[in-house]
Amino acid sequence: MDIKQKIEELRKALQEHNYNYYVLDSATISDFEFDMKLKELQELEANYPEFYDATSPTLRVGGMVTKNFETLVHEHRMYSLDNSYSKEDLEDWEKRIQKILGDVTVEFTCELKYDGASISLTYEDGKLVRGLTRGDGFQGDDVTNNIKTIKTVPLQLRGDYPSKFDIRGEIVLPFEAFEKMNLERIENGEEPYMNPRNTAAGSLKLQDSALVAERPLECLLYSVVGTNLGLSSQYQVLEKTRNWGFKVPSVAKLCKTTDEVMEFVEYWDIHRHELPYETDGVVVKVNSIQQQEELGYTSKSPRWAMAYKFKAEQVSTVLEEITYQVGRTGAITPVANLTPILLAGTTVKRASLHNADQIEKFDIRVGDTVFVEKGGEIIPKIVGVDLIKRSENSLPTQYIDHCPECHASLVRTEGDAKHYCPNEYGCPPQITGRIQHYISRKAMDIEGLGGETVELLFKEGLIENYADLYTLTKEQLLPLERMAEKSAENLINGVAASVNIPFERVLFALGIRFVGETVAKKLAKAYKNIEALMEASVKELMTVDEIGQRIAESVVGFFGNEKNLEILKRLRSYGVQFELSADKLLNQTELFKGKTFVVSGVFEKVSRDELKKMIEDNGGKVGSSISSKTSFLVAGDKMGPSKRTKAESVGVPIISEEDFLEML
Repeated sequence: MDIKQKIEELRKALQEHNYNYYVLDSATISDFEFDMKLKELQELEANYPEFYDATSPTLRVGGMVTKNFETLVHEHRMYSLDNSYSKEDLEDWEKRIQKILGDVTVEFTCELKYDGASISLTYEDGKLVRGLTRGDGFQGDDVTNNIKTIKTVPLQLRGDYPSKFDIRGEIVLPFEAFEKMNLERIENGEEPYMNPRNTAAGSLKLQDSALVAERPLECLLYSVVGTNLGLSSQYQVLEKTRNWGFKVPSVAKLCKTTDEVMEFVEYWDIHRHELPYETDGVVVKVNSIQQQEELGYTSKSPRWAMAYKFKAEQVSTVLEEITYQVGRTGAITPVANLTPILLAGTTVKRASLHNADQIEKFDIRVGDTVFVEKGGEIIPKIVGVDLIKRSENSLPTQYIDHCPECHASLVRTEGDAKHYCPNEYGCPPQITGRIQHYISRKAMDIEGLGGETVELLFKEGLIENYADLYTLTKEQLLPLERMAEKSAENLINGVAASVNIPFERVLFALGIRFVGETVAKKLAKAYKNIEALMEASVKELMTVDEIGQRIAESVVGFFGNEKNLEILKRLRSYGVQFELSADKLLNQTELFKGKTFVVSGVFEKVSRDELKKMIEDNGGKVGSSISSKTSFLVAGDKMGPSKRTKAESVGVPIISEEDFLEML
């Protein structure tokens, strides 16, 4: 047998044993035999580097060192899930689904929600080519070298897999392995890790992949994204991906009703503690992929999936002090400073009290013993007071009436739960908060500049608004604390590069109250440039899809402020983008302005997403359900009969894919 054949046979044998042991949980050889084969392969590969293979099992021992993790854009966005906490929430969700889909049968796939670090793996021709962290959902960090060391991540797939796809899952650390790691740390005189989830997430960002290889991480996969994948249901996704070599949890159930979903939820709410991993709920998905595509997404979440969160863990502790934070919009948030307590694996010292109404509702007072839980298992919140333990000398909380930072008198408009500091241009946290928002990843994404540096630059009198960033010089920066020459260069280069950020993100970066990412995109698309937007009235703005009176008044108010106009003038002079690029404007018309389309069924010439994009690029709106305001129903193959019936009953024209393309 020649060397190349010997190497290939060893690789194939090791991959098979790895799959049997880690995916099927059925070892076919001893650990010793496996280690001997792996060692033999390592020696052969070292002696014959010409036979290198990026999917070799030897890569699982690590050794690659990554100094800086490159940030890459997800080809398919990683959305977050909406949460539910009751059967009523699920039933309301089901009603919303049925309203969009019409009178069709909907089945649900229920899966456990594992609490780990989200990951997206890209496979091409059956080989792992990339592993990205979730990041902000739009882009994540490239941790491919570290991912390759995880035994339950196949480097080479088996069977009939698509030529290219992304698969999503969670990197988890089993309880048993976590406890073993902590025992070793304690024996070595080191601090134990706090919880499995954070340890798993931290492991992915270790620079030395050999250290990652020492950690018994696992990867549990649950969904596939891509085009032309040949998959018809979520339940089929779970079965198929398991056959391709992925570790897919077998705890999943196909349910026909929300009653069956709740049976699954109630069973695992009790039995989840028997599982080897951390879980915090159940993910319920519409089973049909076609129905998923028809339901689509909101700006943040898929409409076809819902996370049912198990009841949060609750602890009691003492409220030592109430302090007040000022946000970038001037909103005042009261914060409870607590006697530190362990909650859901982390030490909690502070919790949000939200607003004055919340304090009044629970009659929360300093010195009270309060009940704390994690809202959505993430943000600690106070949910009640133990009145039995309240001191006789306790005094009701008097909410502040002056800003804790600049001492301006607070204001509170009717119908608003929050108090605000009106000193927009003289209150330090508002000034630095706006600049920090401007430089953030989803806004101008200025590398080399962080929140602490913004605070320092403001404190030293070098910046008072985000336009001042563009006039900073290396000579001004070098005397600052912890600012070396390279750091100063990176900051200045990062600011200079931000002039290439597209208009819709610039609009979000400006920090106009109520104008988030989605609203900024809609306004940029509707008005094309900042001049047109500045001239728009409240009434005109409200004609834009999803722009209500509150947003419209905020936009008009922002552009009516002389200080803002001066800052915008300066930004333009520095080259910041204040109009949509030529690429964005290409193929965009007003052909469908004022028209709403509902898209349903399966299409041949273009995909559903491409069809929706064509509608929006030509000034139209894509609706989710049929009403008297719908202009056209674009009907594809396998469209539900109820959609056709509803369209006919309200007189909505039904057109085919060919009809639509002819309209263009």
